[in-house]
Amino acid sequence: MRHRFFAVISVFVFGILYFYTAVSVLITLIFAFLHLKKPLQMISQIWAKSVFIIIGKKFRLSGKENIKKDSRYILVANHGSLFDIVAIMSIYPGVSWFGHERLLKVPLFGKLLKMNGYIAFKEPNYRNTKAMVEQLILRSKDQTVAIFPEGTRTLDGRINDFYRGFIYLIRNSEVDILPVTLNGFYDLKPKNRSYINFDADLDIIVHKPIRREDLIDRTDIEIVDAVKEVILSAYRENHSSVTLQKKEAS
Repeated sequence: MRHRFFAVISVFVFGILYFYTAVSVLITLIFAFLHLKKPLQMISQIWAKSVFIIIGKKFRLSGKENIKKDSRYILVANHGSLFDIVAIMSIYPGVSWFGHERLLKVPLFGKLLKMNGYIAFKEPNYRNTKAMVEQLILRSKDQTVAIFPEGTRTLDGRINDFYRGFIYLIRNSEVDILPVTLNGFYDLKPKNRSYINFDADLDIIVHKPIRREDLIDRTDIEIVDAVKEVILSAYRENHSSVTLQKKEAS
């Protein structure tokens, strides 16, 4: 019965989130029109933090000191939920995202991403790949670029294999890697479930940056393994269906 209760509550929560996001988009449109970057980032961060207040969830954050002010990184994180982006935006404003083009089609949320410098992944052919890499390299000169190397959200709570796309950015930029582990977000709202699990236990671990100099001479596979190992070191697998069943049994 617990999952049915969550399903009903989720309808109301998503309605509130949609309305709140619409208001936030209108406000950010004003700042975007006036080319005021700092206020735009501030509003986006406030929006992201407020999302978790609206759904009644807090997350534990550790390693925030590893984000050095005025430094740029390639932020690499595991991917289990649409709320992953919101979580990172709430702790690290001004991040430029690289991800699937379909996210730009999400009503309102896609507009918010676009105004925050989202770079869409398109069908990989020579022309598209060259353009995407050029955009990423250019963006990394001014701000941190965030990437989910799994490519898409996990469907079973386990971290998927990493694609090598972010390797191009490592080899063609001068910034370090900032690994981030997201725990509990698959439990909160996975891709293959329509409602929010309000019992999910969330935490974000920001690891120490991996210096580019320590990676650049390695093979692509070695770089992928090194970054994934750090993220996995703090990851706890969880499965929302099992969690809910245990809650109902108790």
